[in-house]
Amino acid sequence: MGSMIKLTASDGVSIGAYRAEPSGTPRGGIVVLQEIFGVNHHVRSVADFYAGHGYLAIAPALFDRVTPGLELGYDQEGISTGAETQKRTVPKDTLADVAAAIHEAAAAGKVGVVGYCWGGTLAFAAAAKLSGVACAVGYYGGGIASMLDLKPRVPVTLHFGEKDDHIPMSAVDAIKAALPDVPVYTYPAGHGFNCDERGSFDKPSADLAISRVLPFFKDYVG
Repeated sequence: MGSMIKLTASDGVSIGAYRAEPSGTPRGGIVVLQEIFGVNHHVRSVADFYAGHGYLAIAPALFDRVTPGLELGYDQEGISTGAETQKRTVPKDTLADVAAAIHEAAAAGKVGVVGYCWGGTLAFAAAAKLSGVACAVGYYGGGIASMLDLKPRVPVTLHFGEKDDHIPMSAVDAIKAALPDVPVYTYPAGHGFNCDERGSFDKPSADLAISRVLPFFKDYVG
C-alpha cells in the first residue's frame, strides 16, 4: 500500500519516510512516529492501517540523521541498538523532521500525530511546539513526565500500560495532575501493548485504545 519517499527538513537535511495513501480522497493526514526500532515492518503496518481508514499516513525515519535506513527487531540486540541510536539524536533536529512529515501530510488536509514509546513523547512535544498539528495521540511516551512544563496547544490523548516496566504509574499520575484537561487512559498491559510483533502485545488493550483513537481523529482531523 505504501512506498518510501524523501522529506526535507527546514535545515535542508533529507530523511526517508514511509508514505501510505488511502484508496480514495484522503480524510486528512496522520503522522506516525516510530518507537526506537526505526520505521520497521510494524510502523509501516500502522501507517497502512491509518491509510486503510482513509488518511494519508506519513512515518518519518527519525533515525536517518544518525543511521540512515535503520530497521530493528524486538530482541535484546534491537533494544540496545535502538536505545543507543535514540540517545544520539538531537531533539531540535528530530522535531524538525517531524515538522517536515506534518508538512507532507498537510497536503491531505488537517493533520493528526500519533506516536509510540519515543514517538509517543515526540507526539506530545509536537502538540506543544509545532504548527500545523490538529491533534495528537501518545502511546506509552516515557519522556512526557519529564516535560510537563510544556502545555499542548491542541487536543491530546495519552495511553499507558498499568504494567509498564519502563513507565511507573507514579509518572502517569504526575501527568494526570499536571494536565487535567488531557484524557489519560490506562490499560492492564505492559510497554508496547499496541505492537502485535512484540511479546508484550495485548490485543484487548490495543483494541480498546484504537476504539478511542479513531473517533478522536475523526473529530479533529476528519
